[in-house]
Amino acid sequence: MKSCLNGATTMPYTFQQDVIAAGTAGFAGVEIWWPKLRAYLKTHSTQEAKALLDDNNVKPVGLCPLLIWPFRDTEEARQSFREAVEVAPQIGCDLVIICPDFQPATMTREEALAAHAREVAQMAALAADHKLRLAIEPIGQHTLVPGPSEALKLVQMIGSPAHVGVLLDTFHYFKSRVSDAEIKAIPINRLYVVHLNDCENRPLDELKDEHRLYPTLGVIPLKQRLSLLRDMGYDGFVSVEIFRPEYWQQPADEIAHDSLFYFRKLMQTL
Repeated sequence: MKSCLNGATTMPYTFQQDVIAAGTAGFAGVEIWWPKLRAYLKTHSTQEAKALLDDNNVKPVGLCPLLIWPFRDTEEARQSFREAVEVAPQIGCDLVIICPDFQPATMTREEALAAHAREVAQMAALAADHKLRLAIEPIGQHTLVPGPSEALKLVQMIGSPAHVGVLLDTFHYFKSRVSDAEIKAIPINRLYVVHLNDCENRPLDELKDEHRLYPTLGVIPLKQRLSLLRDMGYDGFVSVEIFRPEYWQQPADEIAHDSLFYFRKLMQTL
C-alpha cells in the first residue's frame, strides 16, 4: 500500500505548502483539497500546478471533497464539480471524491436516494468525458450513505459504470459500525482509495472530525482493517486524513512528518 497525505490534515496551509510538505516528508502521493487548488488556480496555471507536483515527486491521488448536493446550492456544487473534472486530468489526477448530502425531512429515504442517484449519474457522465474515476465516500452515521453497502447501492442505481466506486475511511466506517463482512463485500476493483485515521475513545454518537488522531494513537482497530484490505488484494493509496485543530497549529512540514511516521508505524505491524 502506498502513502498519501490528505490536504485536510494540513488544513490551514495552501495547496503549494501541502505539496512541498508531502514531498519533503517522503509521501508517494497527495490527496488534494479542492478548495485549496481552486484558490491556487486564481493566480497560477494548471501547468504550474502539475510542475509543482512533479518537482516534489508526489502523485496527485485525488481531488476532494466534491459534493453531491441535490437539496441545497445544487448549481454551485455542479459548477465546482465541472471545474474539478476539467482541472484534474490537466494535473495528472484521475480520481474525484464525492460526498453525499443529508436526507430532507420532507422526503422518504427512497426518494432522497433516488435524488442522489440522479445527481451522481450526471457526475459520472462528466467524469467519463474526462476519463476520470469517481469515489463515493460514506460518512459516519450518515442518514443515507453511512457505509459501503449504501454507496454501492448508489453505484448500482446508476447502472454500475466501471469508473464509479467507493472510498473507505477508517473513522467513518468505525463510527457507522461497518463490519468486516461489509468491507469484504466491496469489489476490490471498486475500492479506489483509503482514508486512514484513528480517533479518541468516546461514544460513537459523540465522535466528531476534531476527535481524529494519527494512526495507532486511538481506538480504531486499524491493524485488523488494513490486514483485511491487504488480504483482499488492495494495494492502492492510503491517505492520512485528520481534521484535528491541535495538529493544525504545527508547521505543515511537521504535520507531514508526523503523518508519515505514524503511517509507517502502522504498516510495520501488518
